[in-house]
Amino acid sequence: MRLPRAGAGETVVGVALAIPEPFRTQLHDARVRFGDPEAHNIVPHVTLVGPTPVADDALTALDEHLATVAARHAPFGVVLRGTETFRPVSPVVFVALARGAASCSALEEALRAGPLDVPSAFPFHPHVTVAHDLDDAALDEAQRDMADYEAAFDVTHLHRFVHDGSAWRPVQQFALGAAVGDRGTGASGTPRPS
Repeated sequence: MRLPRAGAGETVVGVALAIPEPFRTQLHDARVRFGDPEAHNIVPHVTLVGPTPVADDALTALDEHLATVAARHAPFGVVLRGTETFRPVSPVVFVALARGAASCSALEEALRAGPLDVPSAFPFHPHVTVAHDLDDAALDEAQRDMADYEAAFDVTHLHRFVHDGSAWRPVQQFALGAAVGDRGTGASGTPRPS
């Protein structure tokens, strides 16, 4: 993954849907098995807004924006099924969303405002990466190996991740469909301070 550089006083953030257990471990283990060099640095997820440098003094406004967007969107179901690839444009094999893609697209569109009003390098296509930056033989193997993969779960939160220089880590989560004034919870699941 090629990350944008954070300038002085900036943090690289991303907004995503975290994959719940047991599917998180299944998808993580698959990515490790295929030899993806980033497997240990990225939690399985569906990206909504990719890596974006944000001024540190804008992080509070960003979290308020994320809480507002999350509150305006209801929880929804996701079904992951089968594999696809972005080749030849990008060396990526992913598990596709057979259900929930429209809800992800609506979230992505709403998120791209305020601190996240930045251009995207690619058209939005919700997915869960299982192999990236590998040779064609390894990508072919990943695509075959995961072709019958299926998982279903409910999405109840969106998450803000930060890149700490070596890995992505979740730092805040925001409840979908939350009542006005409910600002979500911290990464540990504890209520966020107002």
